[in-house]
Amino acid sequence: MNVYLDNSATTKLDERVLEKMKPYFSEEYGNASSIHHMGQRNYLVLSKCKEEIAKLINGDPESIIFTSCATEANNLIIKGAAEKNEKKGKHILISAIEHPSVKKAAEAIKKYGFEVDLIPVDSDGIIDYEEMRGMVKPETILISVMTVNNEIGSIQPIREIAKFAKKKEILFHTDAVQAVPYIDLDVNGWGIDFLSLSAHKFNGPLGVGLAYLADRRSVTPLIHGGGQEYNIRGGTYNIPGIVGMTEAMKLAYAEKDEYISRVSELTQYLWERIQKEIDDVALNGGIEYRTPNNLNVMFRRIEGEAILMDLSSKGICVSTGSACSATNLKASSVLQAIGQEDFNLNSNIRFSLGKFTTKEEIDYTVNHLSDTVKRLRSFTPIN
Repeated sequence: MNVYLDNSATTKLDERVLEKMKPYFSEEYGNASSIHHMGQRNYLVLSKCKEEIAKLINGDPESIIFTSCATEANNLIIKGAAEKNEKKGKHILISAIEHPSVKKAAEAIKKYGFEVDLIPVDSDGIIDYEEMRGMVKPETILISVMTVNNEIGSIQPIREIAKFAKKKEILFHTDAVQAVPYIDLDVNGWGIDFLSLSAHKFNGPLGVGLAYLADRRSVTPLIHGGGQEYNIRGGTYNIPGIVGMTEAMKLAYAEKDEYISRVSELTQYLWERIQKEIDDVALNGGIEYRTPNNLNVMFRRIEGEAILMDLSSKGICVSTGSACSATNLKASSVLQAIGQEDFNLNSNIRFSLGKFTTKEEIDYTVNHLSDTVKRLRSFTPIN
């Protein structure tokens, strides 16, 4: 049996989404920047997609900039906002558990004289709001806090952070990649300046994401080209991908309640079986403010990579953390930030369930997981 429990890394493309995309590969293939009838038909499709996504996030269609992924969107926002607003100040705040694409983009602007500080989080993975307030300086121009953490699923108080940032006249960005469909995004109601999304996280296609820019004048372009996306992001429009992203997002929210109910039950069942059948385990992060598909578990006295590879040989796909750091086997900065002891930093597995996960797959996984843990622990001299 093949079991896929790595949905925080990427998700299976929904067949209904693929059907929506197909005509734009082989029939309606006109370049949306062309002025002939085929190009203009696709430009109308592009505009319609922006309108439909804007409704889902309560935003402005003209604030949506389609990108190749959320990593590109995060780089556009962090670097673009820094460059555009550097005369106001050169200090930004990001949470200590941000995605690598935010952390590394922030790290990159340090060479231009920017100062970057990390907002600490508690043991549940929630930012220390009062600490953040005290870290703000007169020269702070941007705060970036992800809506949902990709490793432990912690949900941040985005509305409150955005309200604080606006009061201080500081731009606010949230990487909301892991939030769909678990949270009803509300960019206007929350007062968000920037937001990032990626289609492949909610059963859409790879290779398409978006940056929401409440005010397009607040960033400088990252990719220059033929004037697409209001001269903010050059490059030929990926119409099949954009159509797929829009359809996937519509389906995700239309089927939200049923999906969340089902995935919550499966995750709870998985955790109950793990606790019952495997000794010396612990949940990383809190249980209350967490997306229902995420289960990040510490298996003491075993290397997480050893568990991962053994399960993979049985057809089971899990993760040890951020898939975007898969080639870097250093300890997870997220687990460090929530205070996990050094000797346990590499003993963790992330199980992330999704739309197509079944109870049969959970049973198959736990049966093999129990055997794997027992066998690997028999090799270690540590008690």
